[in-house]
Amino acid sequence: MSLQHFHHVLIVVLRLGSLLLAKPVPVSADSSCARWKWFEGCLGALDGTYIDVRVPAEDRARYRTHKGSVFVNVLGVCDREMRFIYVLAGYEGSAADARVLRDVISRPNRLKIPQGNYYLVDSGYSNGEGFLLPYRGVSPAFYSIKVQNRIIMACCLLHNYIQQEMADDPIEQLLTGEGFGEEDSGEYLGIVDSNPIWNTWRDEMAKSM
Repeated sequence: MSLQHFHHVLIVVLRLGSLLLAKPVPVSADSSCARWKWFEGCLGALDGTYIDVRVPAEDRARYRTHKGSVFVNVLGVCDREMRFIYVLAGYEGSAADARVLRDVISRPNRLKIPQGNYYLVDSGYSNGEGFLLPYRGVSPAFYSIKVQNRIIMACCLLHNYIQQEMADDPIEQLLTGEGFGEEDSGEYLGIVDSNPIWNTWRDEMAKSM
């Protein structure tokens, strides 16, 4: 594959965002799912991760993490079925997770969090409106380590399946433009900040479990 073909395919894949990115659905008040019924209004979970990249020598300092590796900081947002809702790649490895999140909800093609809904986050973020942080030292896994290892292997196998079966994308002709954005409607969260009211709400939720 030539470099030109590579970039063409890359753009085509990115144009699939509006078709392949999941639409968040909040946990309902009458949910019977043992895992999620406690989190009424929850849209899913988000976190940042580092991915190894190559950058020009003059830019390496900005991309270098506190451990000395050269990475980009990628924010991933998933729904309850572990499907990606939103992805932002491009921040330097030196950027803090909280800084990336502040940008994510304020940029034009932002992560939209309707009033009254929220995402689960980890200790790299603040507990505030729109983002529910677990208590320090408490990080329950939904699956056993055995199942988590199986998930990793399954992802690798699915990757190979996609590579094998989707050499030609049948829906490329349906694509009309780039980007994942949609027109804004309704009220969405516009700030990221620690909130005492949100802390009290978290305490009340924990007591009800």
